[in-house]
Amino acid sequence: MNTLLGRITALLPGRRDLTDARRDPRRDLLAGLTVAIVALPLALGFGVSSGLGAEAGLATAVVAGALAAVFGGSNLQVSGPTGAMTVVLVPIVAQYGPGGVLTVGLVAGVLLVTLALLRAGKYMSYVPAPVIEGFTLGIACVIGLQQVPNALGVARPEGDQVLVVAWRTVEEFAKAPNWTAVAFAVAVAVVMLVGARLRPAIPFSIVAIIAATLVAQVAGLDAAAPIGDLPSGLPAPSLSFLDPGSLGTLLPSAVAVAALAALESLLSASAADGMTVGQKFDPDRELFGQGLANIAAPLFGGVPATGAIARTAVNVRTGARSRLAALAHAVVLAVIVFAAAPLVSRIPLAALAGVLIATAIRMVEVGSLRAMAKATRSDAVILVLTAAATLALDLVQAVVIGIAVAALLALRAVARQARVQEVPLDPGDHGAEEHALLAEHIVAYRVDGPLFFAGAHRFLLELSETADVRVVILRMSRVSTMDATGALVLKDAVAKLNRRGIAVMTSGIRPGQRQVLESVGALELLRRAGHEYATTPEAIAGARAHLERAGLLPTLPRQKTAPTSVEEPAR
Repeated sequence: MNTLLGRITALLPGRRDLTDARRDPRRDLLAGLTVAIVALPLALGFGVSSGLGAEAGLATAVVAGALAAVFGGSNLQVSGPTGAMTVVLVPIVAQYGPGGVLTVGLVAGVLLVTLALLRAGKYMSYVPAPVIEGFTLGIACVIGLQQVPNALGVARPEGDQVLVVAWRTVEEFAKAPNWTAVAFAVAVAVVMLVGARLRPAIPFSIVAIIAATLVAQVAGLDAAAPIGDLPSGLPAPSLSFLDPGSLGTLLPSAVAVAALAALESLLSASAADGMTVGQKFDPDRELFGQGLANIAAPLFGGVPATGAIARTAVNVRTGARSRLAALAHAVVLAVIVFAAAPLVSRIPLAALAGVLIATAIRMVEVGSLRAMAKATRSDAVILVLTAAATLALDLVQAVVIGIAVAALLALRAVARQARVQEVPLDPGDHGAEEHALLAEHIVAYRVDGPLFFAGAHRFLLELSETADVRVVILRMSRVSTMDATGALVLKDAVAKLNRRGIAVMTSGIRPGQRQVLESVGALELLRRAGHEYATTPEAIAGARAHLERAGLLPTLPRQKTAPTSVEEPAR
């Protein structure tokens, strides 16, 4: 119990957070205002895309944004609804309805808090870079495709697969084109993309949204369908959506949402650290903050939230110094919800679609993709496979597939480093004539690299092709690691060579590998014949003695060497 309380205490905000917030509050408040302006159209758009409506996106940005700012592990992270999470939520809404999404968010929050208490944050750093790049590319494609119905002014067709839905939308549009909606979406996207290149400091998303709304209202364009009525304030906390009987059915979806929230939040926080000097986020505390945010957001009708890389980047670039900026962003959005709901409700859906299409385009870093594709063929394969799986399946499955393929390719690369190389005998104290006689009957191999399941059988095949000699010396000092499969293969190779009348002697077995060899009986097989040595010169001397006993070598005078314990460090 004391350990658990200690872990919880370590994850809570401390005095240092308050000290940081007091250093430059004016700068943080200005950064928070800027981020709120950028976040408003994104929160509305992602709320609409999730299927729960714009009000759900706003509630998430306010509630989750505030809690993650206070309890999260990054001083600069900004949290809220994101495109990646929207991709996961759409099929959940289709299958279980809004109540299912809110339940999934709450359960996912509990899972995130549990991961934080288990100190699982550090393991997210093992996700390979090609998986992240492919994941991001796939998300960008899905977000763009999700906006096709609103951008074309067509009611969203039935279906879960974004490619299928987008195609059906184009077919419906061809029957009755809505060029007004297309014009709004294209104009907003172009303004954002071009404006970001010319004047990066100006939040062109809100500029474009205001302009589109004014044009729609002044011109009375019925084809530019607005968001619709928004509540003037957050709803009272409620658990009415929770159905305990459906928790078992929704658990897999909750696990997927929690995994995505953890992955995206930690990647975003890591990116924020990379854009600054002297910042270092706490991964476990970040999971804790995101968990609390996702527990609370559904109570106010919000969707699951994560750290948002685009809003976090804006926060950093506008000079934020502490978590006060992210908290201020949530407060500004709350004021908008209470004071300007009627105005926000008039924003055309097509304009929001344009915002998200531009956001999807800006998510794709062409330079990073090109560099990753050129790095190695394996990296290119992982990137493309992860992106394709994101489109065809779902995000969590795509990441699992990408990591699995990356692990297999990495194992193959490591296994290829294992080599069995024939090396000449060291002349040592032997004369030229004796050395020539020894070389006729003895072959020495140096085993380099790992000897484990991924490449052990190739080792057996190479060793089994040994020419017709009487003694094989295996120099083991360069074996970097060995598992049970590698030890069994070594034992099998020794037994096969022994059956051919070839004695096998080893030198330089490391202390850390003795337990593995002993557990499978390989060490006992060598010790029984007295063929394990600490150093290669001792193994050569033992091989010569073996050949003398077999009558293959004359007994020649040799300089005696002091015996060396097999427990000495390998040479």
